Amino acid sequence: MVPVVTALAVGGTLLLSRFELLLEDPVFVFTIAMVAFLVGPLFVERLGQPGIVGPVLIGAVIGPHALGIVEHSDAIVLLGEVGLIYLLFTVGLELDLQGFKEAPENAALFGLTSFFLPFLVGTVGTMAVLGLDLWAALLLSSVFASHTLLAYPIVNRLGVTKNRAVTAVFGGILFTDTVALAVLAIVSGTVRGELSAWLIVQVVLSLATLFAAAWFVIPPISRRFFQTFSQESYFEFLFVMVAIFAAASLAQLLDLAPILGAFVAGLALNRLVPRGGTLVNRIEFVGNAFFIPFFLLHVGMLVDPGVVLDGPRTLQVAGFVIGLMLVTKYVSAALVAAVQGYTAHERGVTFGLSTGQAAAALAITLIGYERLGLFGAEILNAVVLMVLVTAIVSPWLTERYATRLALERDVESDGESSTDPTILLPLSHNAELQRRLLELAFVLKDDETTEPVHVLTVVQPGGDRSTDEQVAAVREELAEVAAVGGAAEVPVHTETRVNHNVASGISQGAIEVQADQILMGWDASETFGHRIFGSIIDQVLDRTPLPVLISRLGHPINTTRRLFVVVPNGVDHHEGFFEAVHLVKRLAASLGVGMTVYVVEGRTHPFERLFDFVEEEASASFYSITRWDRLVPTLESRTDEDDLIVTISPRRGDVGWTSELDDLPARLADLPPHSFITIHPRRGEPEYDRQYLRIE
Repeated sequence: MVPVVTALAVGGTLLLSRFELLLEDPVFVFTIAMVAFLVGPLFVERLGQPGIVGPVLIGAVIGPHALGIVEHSDAIVLLGEVGLIYLLFTVGLELDLQGFKEAPENAALFGLTSFFLPFLVGTVGTMAVLGLDLWAALLLSSVFASHTLLAYPIVNRLGVTKNRAVTAVFGGILFTDTVALAVLAIVSGTVRGELSAWLIVQVVLSLATLFAAAWFVIPPISRRFFQTFSQESYFEFLFVMVAIFAAASLAQLLDLAPILGAFVAGLALNRLVPRGGTLVNRIEFVGNAFFIPFFLLHVGMLVDPGVVLDGPRTLQVAGFVIGLMLVTKYVSAALVAAVQGYTAHERGVTFGLSTGQAAAALAITLIGYERLGLFGAEILNAVVLMVLVTAIVSPWLTERYATRLALERDVESDGESSTDPTILLPLSHNAELQRRLLELAFVLKDDETTEPVHVLTVVQPGGDRSTDEQVAAVREELAEVAAVGGAAEVPVHTETRVNHNVASGISQGAIEVQADQILMGWDASETFGHRIFGSIIDQVLDRTPLPVLISRLGHPINTTRRLFVVVPNGVDHHEGFFEAVHLVKRLAASLGVGMTVYVVEGRTHPFERLFDFVEEEASASFYSITRWDRLVPTLESRTDEDDLIVTISPRRGDVGWTSELDDLPARLADLPPHSFITIHPRRGEPEYDRQYLRIE
């Protein structure tokens, strides 16, 4: 019996030793991390909470302060730091800069009020009640003075993102997060023993240098890179990674937090990475699946549940901080609402949105805990509890008031097809710019698209190769096109047709897929076999009443800086005018650029009013050009290579058509942008056109 017991004891010891070695094995640790990233968000989302909370909770459970399953190793610390930088980059990337540009004063008022009121009251309160010294109080107050848009999906789902109060909150993040990170820079310098007037000057100069480098270096280099390597999406992604960490490294050289550099890099690339494209989906995928979860796991492993259980200190700190944050955020929202004349429901939405805490709060707290030593474990635990509480409170408040705000709006026409159009994209199997056309189609789609882009190639029988060989070759190329759509998370349906008449095949395909619009590319080097664009395109224009967009893109669509719109006088009487304006405004909104509208041989005021009727939001400046012969010289003098010219051009003989439109595409092709889109509005169905209008 004794030998058996001895054998069992030895076996148990060996198994325990083997398990301890397994806990330190990189493959095992990585496996546990992947399980945490998968299970954590799924679990907490079933409880109705944001998925961001899941990895934090699992990290706290499996970390060294609880079960001790996984050691808080250098590898996790490294990946956590990378995830932190990546997280702040995505914050800058997702800001609505166009909305901020349209009403910067509203964003500034809300952002500065919602930051400095909680910040100042919080500094005094945490010093008096929690006994923190000045610098710890300043840093902790900056943590909850900023905000994260945890409840953005709610206002987006309810369709109130364009409300004046909501856009002010979105733009306000630019101020709250920037000031919070500036406070972090000042406190960091002070903790290192550099407190002086020169420190403030140094921080201001460093911030100016960082922003200048980001704004004047990253965008032009990015445009040039995207223009050169846009055919390889993984090169684009690697370039973005270089930009992120180069900016973070520059921030470190300037004695600023690396996360501030990443945040500024996100702002600099904001307009160059449009929503709905392949690149932004790669950025979000890698961040959400790998880097950011490692940061959250890293934070969770720093949490010590024992501190919460040992005594009331952590709960007292958390309760005070959460209560102070909620009260000061409400007062801030009420003050701004009083000044701006917001309704009670608008005030409630701003309060709900501004109470969310996640990205900046965790980032600043982690630096204050790990690097500066200003926070103890109870502060770290309290901030994590604050994130958990606001993850419940912010969506609840926002849902309540945003629902009421949505019900306040006037009823609008059914615009389902206007927000998510079905696009038919005919491609020639030897087209050189297929990817750019596909990216343009993605930009015209809704962010949360469900309708696919239908890509069609018509094969003409005959020629050197058999029809079967041609079809097989085309299908192979279309499979690559579909892969691009998959990377952008936009459904792409491909089809190959055999027809002696290509235009007939395209128009018939549009009918069968019930397309809302047709998007075609034009090679300006082709000779004009018939009328304007050549026989195929002109035949399509004759055969279909659908709106047809003819594009020639000399640069990737995401590098567009400005949008110039040419509007012939009289086109406003065309039955498809409002739908064409909707397309133009959607293009501007998706690219995050303003519009310069030239009304040729007409007055601007009527068109300003008509553009404003269309429900898509985009800023525009209107100018009148008295004669057609002055249009091209004006565009030539005012456009650059990264601009895009869009012309609303009726078909020959339609209302608003003029013979000057016949040779306009050829003349536009010679201008510096080498990029233009001609929109031929829909023929007939004036009732269909009304769905694009907002009903006041």
